[in-house]
Amino acid sequence: MIFPPNSLILYDLVSRFGHQPLAMMSKISEKVRTPEIDSPPMNITYEEPRHGLKYCAVEVPSGVRGRMALLGPLIEEAEAAIIVDDPDIAFGCSGCARTNELVIQMLYEKDIPILRLKYPRSREEARDFVRSIANFLKSLNGDKQ
Repeated sequence: MIFPPNSLILYDLVSRFGHQPLAMMSKISEKVRTPEIDSPPMNITYEEPRHGLKYCAVEVPSGVRGRMALLGPLIEEAEAAIIVDDPDIAFGCSGCARTNELVIQMLYEKDIPILRLKYPRSREEARDFVRSIANFLKSLNGDKQ
């Protein structure tokens, strides 16, 4: 799973190294292209917040429940995760700090391999960032680094 869950850069990197990126874009794409939804870009139905109750309490705002209805199944499917802290807004953002905290907590509770990186702010940091991701993904395949 990639986090932020809508980062095109992480999606591309994970994909290039032969892994299936679990990202919000694919889930939203399914919703928008589903025939039952009459007026795209409406991508959530009234049922989504109810499905989110599987992952969070009823007291949390419906926006968190709606996001968790999409992200919860991705977390369940995840075999590994890449988490980027303090990303630039253009890198990807779920739009909700409480959802972010919940997703990260659930990923750690799942006890899967996790690579956690700080968003790069210089050219050298960007090189190290990509190199770290490449090494992590290769290690999941058992490849030599």
